Amino acid sequence: MPWWSWILVWVALIALSLLFIFFLGLKLWRDASKTLRTLSDTQARLEDYWALKAKEADELHVTEERNTIPGSAVFATPEQMKDDYLAAKEERRFARLQRRVARKKERGQLQSLRDITELEDVG
Repeated sequence: MPWWSWILVWVALIALSLLFIFFLGLKLWRDASKTLRTLSDTQARLEDYWALKAKEADELHVTEERNTIPGSAVFATPEQMKDDYLAAKEERRFARLQRRVARKKERGQLQSLRDITELEDVG
């Protein structure tokens, strides 16, 4: 085998290796682009979903205007403040109960007997 045939063999091997590396890089680039495109689509869908959930939460949990004047606690009696605190605490507890029952109803889950009896007691 003449000496120049070895040069041809090595040039062909190097060329094929470079071609193989090029096609692997091209495949990697396409897969990465596809993954990033899917990721951005998923992110856009999640942003829409969370915006919708935030809007629903804002609509569901509208709070009433405060009927107390800021600073009035300074002149109130301790009994009145305790009554106000307990009333607000009971309102928050009942609001949580209503949200829990509505959430379970929406999901089709079984209701807790304790929740049902508390709702019946209230009216």
